[in-house]
Amino acid sequence: MYQRAFHQALLEHKNFRLHAERGREFIFVAGELLTIPQDADRVARKLAQNGIGYQRGRDFAGMVRFVLPRNSDDIPDIVRLLRDPEQWPGERTPFVQPHHVLVGHGGNMHGHPGQPPKVAGPLPDPDKAAAGHGKGVVVGIVDTGISKSAGNDHPLWLANAFLPKLDEVDAAYAHDDVFAMEGGHGTFVAGVVRQAAPGVRFDPEKALDPTGLGTEEDFAKALTSFDEKVQIINISLGCFTQDDVASEPIRKAVAALPADVVVVASAGNQGTNRPSWPAALQRVVAVAAVAEELDATRSPACYSNHGHWVDACAVGNRTSTFLKGQWVLPGEPPEVYDRFAYWLGTSFAAPHVAGRIAETMTTLGLSATAARDHLLAGSEFFPGYGIFIP
Repeated sequence: MYQRAFHQALLEHKNFRLHAERGREFIFVAGELLTIPQDADRVARKLAQNGIGYQRGRDFAGMVRFVLPRNSDDIPDIVRLLRDPEQWPGERTPFVQPHHVLVGHGGNMHGHPGQPPKVAGPLPDPDKAAAGHGKGVVVGIVDTGISKSAGNDHPLWLANAFLPKLDEVDAAYAHDDVFAMEGGHGTFVAGVVRQAAPGVRFDPEKALDPTGLGTEEDFAKALTSFDEKVQIINISLGCFTQDDVASEPIRKAVAALPADVVVVASAGNQGTNRPSWPAALQRVVAVAAVAEELDATRSPACYSNHGHWVDACAVGNRTSTFLKGQWVLPGEPPEVYDRFAYWLGTSFAAPHVAGRIAETMTTLGLSATAARDHLLAGSEFFPGYGIFIP
């Protein structure tokens, strides 16, 4: 039912489409084709030669955007045509891609765990002995934003931890007190960071709407919008791409960050070794999820993405800060939440790693990059899951 609700949310985005080819799924913006400036003229000529009408759209993140109003659903086929070397005899094949859509990794369009959070009781009070862990470190949280009432709802965990701004508030609710599909995701992630490093500040930026969807353009904008100087950025979201080619706007946006900023991203929840972007970028710490049982035994989470591109793993099933409201799925009784929830996904393994990097910075007196390298020294927990970060 959760998956059906997510697909319905996707349909309500009039300009988003799911390319549903099995094992090669991705979500894209209808009618938009992206290329790089040095290839724009050649791509334009080839579109004209094939009778494909286009308009020049607004560029972003170093990308050129073509809008194809009459071929809005045909973008994957047009990309395949333009990537075909036979179309370019004696020439270099140009760079082209769809305008991809990213999803939050607390729930997915096509994959596991595919379930909403569960009602949970309050967290224990923060450990006073750990209050200084991460102090002076700012973690950027690129997500759905933060709950308007987060500081008041969670005075011991989130009060005075961030600068509240209207453009960073998670709208969270579909209507009344009923949550949208990914409403509260950013608030949950913020709580996970603070559990690992209670002294950190965080700077939330919105790249996803409350249904857990956002474009590459939204993502690139979020990475340039921090109000404070961040040392670590947590990204609990990502996308698959056509033919698993690295997303160029995502790559450019990450590459433009200062070299001393550490980027941590969730690997995704589809249980595949397909690369998810930005996690699969070389600069990014890609985090898979481990399942922790009641007896404290740990094993690779069956839903977690994995592969040679994954650097670390952490427990993905956690209780954290959430909102007041209710989840309502068709045919199911509503679940009512009072500020805390239990959720699972690589979305919640990644912020633990981000928090542990911040904690290591202050405990050992290291830079963000040195703390990252310190934590990633060791042996793989399991093939394709990277180093386990407790």
